[in-house]
Amino acid sequence: MRFSEQLKKASLVGAFFVCAIFSLQAQAFCPVSGPLSRVKVATVIDGDTLRLADGRNVRLIGVNAPEMGRKGRSAEPFADAARQRLQALVKASGGRLDLRLGQQARDHYGRLLAHAFNDRGENLEAVLLAEGLGFFVAIAPNSLLADCHRAVERQARSAGEGVWRRSPVISTERLRHGGFALVRARVDRLEVNRGGVWLELDGPLVLQIPRDAVAGFDDSLKDLPGKEIEARGWVVDRKGRANLSQQARWLLRISHPSMLAPLP
Repeated sequence: MRFSEQLKKASLVGAFFVCAIFSLQAQAFCPVSGPLSRVKVATVIDGDTLRLADGRNVRLIGVNAPEMGRKGRSAEPFADAARQRLQALVKASGGRLDLRLGQQARDHYGRLLAHAFNDRGENLEAVLLAEGLGFFVAIAPNSLLADCHRAVERQARSAGEGVWRRSPVISTERLRHGGFALVRARVDRLEVNRGGVWLELDGPLVLQIPRDAVAGFDDSLKDLPGKEIEARGWVVDRKGRANLSQQARWLLRISHPSMLAPLP
């Protein structure tokens, strides 16, 4: 009997259960169409970075793993677990992966920006996100799997997996250094100028949507003043600037709408 016929004969509850399972599997799979490049991995640097046998480094698109300890700073929670899990995924795939390069193929460090898939076609970033071993990120124009990755993270967050066992979301007053952060705050004011859209918050942080990224956002931006939002991304410390007395100390640039969410 064909699978479709089996589903028709299943009970309503059973059919719903089966569909839910396949929905979860599909989201964790996060497939892509088009050509992939087969590569050999030499080593796993951390939970989101690989070094290939030819010496190139690859930064995985869509996930930001907790930072390993370096420069006198201790490792963030689940940093070692993320690296070990990525190592296991690479090993299980025979040390070879398929890459799909991003529309922007390299970052400012010269690393390749790519989605990685194992020998079964599973997206490795989605696996890490599903297990709570990293945070979803989307940076334009590399947003091919953003919707799928965000859905996978929502499930992990709801289940309290990994980095979500304790809320990593902080207020602006708790910012102590630059780097990746999830921040909750109220939007006090919106300003538009040559630099793009600026959201001034109720604390020492300002959000910038660069001018060339504004088109990717809808008109709901104008409704944000007075509302609570959650934003994520890499915070820049502007301490030491001459005009800092008139500006927020911390700056967070957002180029994709999925990195900014109004709260109920």
